[in-house]
Amino acid sequence: MATVTIERLGHHGDGIASGPVYAARTLPGETVEGTLDGNRLQSPKILTPSAERISPKCGHYKSCGGCSLQHASDTFVSDWQKEVVSRSLEAVGLQAPIRNVHRSPPSSRRRATFTGRRTKKGAIVGFHAPASDALLSVPDCQILRPSLLAALPALEDITRAGVSRKGSVRLSVTETDTGLDVAMSEGKPLDPQLNSDLINISNKAAFARISWDGDVIAQRVPPILRLGTAPVPIPPGGFLQATAEGESSLLEAVREIVGNANQVLDLFAGCGTFALPLSQTAEIHAVEGEQELLDALHAGWRHATGVKRVNIERRDLFRRPFMPDELDRFDAVVIDPPRAGAEAQFNEIAAAKVQRVAAISCNPVTFARDAAILTNSGYKLDWIDIVDQFRWSTHIEIAAGLSLL
Repeated sequence: MATVTIERLGHHGDGIASGPVYAARTLPGETVEGTLDGNRLQSPKILTPSAERISPKCGHYKSCGGCSLQHASDTFVSDWQKEVVSRSLEAVGLQAPIRNVHRSPPSSRRRATFTGRRTKKGAIVGFHAPASDALLSVPDCQILRPSLLAALPALEDITRAGVSRKGSVRLSVTETDTGLDVAMSEGKPLDPQLNSDLINISNKAAFARISWDGDVIAQRVPPILRLGTAPVPIPPGGFLQATAEGESSLLEAVREIVGNANQVLDLFAGCGTFALPLSQTAEIHAVEGEQELLDALHAGWRHATGVKRVNIERRDLFRRPFMPDELDRFDAVVIDPPRAGAEAQFNEIAAAKVQRVAAISCNPVTFARDAAILTNSGYKLDWIDIVDQFRWSTHIEIAAGLSLL
């Protein structure tokens, strides 16, 4: 047995002791004991708990790999998130005031991807255990919206119908304004019997829509999500912010940054999370690489009220970023790239000298890299808001305002 004292928390939420030695679900200042396997302390036992340690709210916490910070107080988590962002900025020579941490409440996640697997007695649908292929049912999950939990029995029925004995299925479930959208993949090939079974299950559960490997099997009503005044028909498995509260916090920050801009460019626009609400006060040029998302955005805009012009463009911004001569006509840019960031596009924004940039990111490291491109070219990093919509996880989202000096 080894005994260590945890010094800090790493980016992935593990406690780190001298060595380094890593111990999951521990906190700084705690003395812990466990079996050392390489540089990892297995099954750590807390000998001296931190004052920031709290009792996890979820009965699944010890077994489930879905959350990693439920044992820490909200105050500690907020301070740790600020530290992660600050260290990422310091690594590239930046600093900025972190104004707020907007945390989504429990039971607010409106989308989740479950795994379904056949068992001898039927089926199990849930999340994986930490660093394991073991699957855990999560009927009392504390992060998911009640409608997603209520769908678990129907998802088990889908698994029994659509999975071979040794296979599994991915079930992406999204709560929309008109009901649940269920998109499945990696199950058995679709045949007439499975098609019929899926229709029956969907009708019984009153799903808005059910699809299999991208093919719509049944649609009771179009899955609609309202963005601003626009009713957007979400494509099967389409991306949207994880919680309504998180979306609202990000949008509030973007509105503040954009201000009274008349011409706004929205890069990586998705189905219009920012473009459609912003179109109430500005003309928008929305750019996205996936045609399905653009079609949804355009359909939402056509049925919106009190909005200005929204132009859409399909474009791979990694291969063909917007160039300075294209950027010059815009008063502000909103950019929300994937985790890898958008280094090439930030280089062109820096060269164009757009007055205001609203940068949204789900990766503090790539955000810092991209923000440094602008600050090295005459921009100021005005402020940062942290948006914690993946509650009790190590996932950190950022909304940042940059302005030309």
